[in-house]
Parts: sequence; C-alpha cells; structure tokens
Amino acid sequence: MSETKGKIIQIIGPVIDIKFESKEDLPAILDALIIKTPSGRKIYLECQLHIGDNIARAISLDSTDGLSRGMEVINTHKPIQMPTGENIRGRIFNVVGEAIDGMEQPVKAGDVITMAA
Repeated sequence: MSETKGKIIQIIGPVIDIKFESKEDLPAILDALIIKTPSGRKIYLECQLHIGDNIARAISLDSTDGLSRGMEVINTHKPIQMPTGENIRGRIFNVVGEAIDGMEQPVKAGDVITMAA
C-alpha cells in the first residue's frame, strides 16, 4: 500500500486531530502514525477514532511539545508492533519496539507481535 499523509489540524495535550485528503487515505483504527519533527525526532501516534470529514483522532505516545498545526503525519498502514523471540532477551525497548539500550547490535527482523491484538 502506498504511503499516505495527512496534516495536523488540532492538538489538545496528547490528542491530535489529523486531516487526510480522502476517506481512502484515513488510517484504520489502531494504526500507527508517525510525525517527523524538524529536529529529526519521530513521534508515534495511534489512531483512535474517525470523526468525520476525513479527520482521524489519534493519541500521541510521546510529548507533543513543539508540534504545530500543518505538520505532516505519515500513515504506516499497520498497528504498533514489537519484536519477539530469543534475539530480544536482555534488551530494552520503547513502546513502539525500538531498541533503546544503546547496544550496537540491531535487533534482527524476525517475529513481531502486534500490540493491538
């Protein structure tokens, strides 16, 4: 599926409303969305509700400080996922499955578990 993008139209604390071009571009409920800030930080959101007029309401999994209306939001077309298996033993991950333990070895792509299940 091709990448679809929307724009932030409202931010109230951790709740963010995103406008998409068409109904087909709307993320599914529980899909992960990403905002890339000018500083290079990625902020992950989870779609919670379709509120009409091609607008999705999402919850931010990180601080919304520095975000503003008009910023681009990328729809990943999949829910938040975590790696599983033997290769994750002893590792530390953030809420979206990225290793944050500072170890040089990347987590090998393999089994993943969907957090929305």
